[in-house]
Amino acid sequence: MTTKVPGAEDFVPDTRDVSILADAVQACRGCELYRDATQAVFGQGSANATVMFVGEQPGDQEDQAGEPFVGPAGKLLDKALVAAGIDRERLYVTNAVKHFKFTLPERGKRRIHKTPSRTEVVACRPWLLAELDAVRPQVLVLLGATAAKALMGDDFRLTAHRGEVLNLPAITEPTEPDIDPAVVATVHPSSVLRGPAENRQQAFDALTEDLRVAAGLICGRRR
Repeated sequence: MTTKVPGAEDFVPDTRDVSILADAVQACRGCELYRDATQAVFGQGSANATVMFVGEQPGDQEDQAGEPFVGPAGKLLDKALVAAGIDRERLYVTNAVKHFKFTLPERGKRRIHKTPSRTEVVACRPWLLAELDAVRPQVLVLLGATAAKALMGDDFRLTAHRGEVLNLPAITEPTEPDIDPAVVATVHPSSVLRGPAENRQQAFDALTEDLRVAAGLICGRRR
């Protein structure tokens, strides 16, 4: 007889209470990433937020603090939000993957970010879908290719569709059929920081422009 391997869906409680979900995610063993991470980092913000931002995964500082987007990429995102006229205090911010995946260099103690595999993204998707059901955003902003593919499918190409107004495909099942946010995909703020210094302002301006598209949707769909 084959023993069923637990997946994340086995750890997600049947609730739309974000605080209960945030507590429950600490016990998740749906993939192997929990073994090395300090803790799971769940979403943060208003459970009634009109807008949800989804990034890739927590980074080193997020892993230690237990909060999303508090490191360098988060600070750059804050700056871009201000430039785009979006109030972060009114957002719900989360990641497609809830545990920090990293490698350790031969020298030094700084943990180096490693992109989650497709298997790990899919394994963690039940938590992200639970957040969608709980928050029910009117506007969904996907930051980076990992976040975009987590909800738009593996064939989605960020370079072809960034800044466009999109709709969620059927991959988001089993979310409720009445959850139908307008979707805007753009780059992850960390890509701006990783880029050449001479191109950084241009990259930041392009990110801000994409966020302005989302800002326009917020005004049109405000509750």
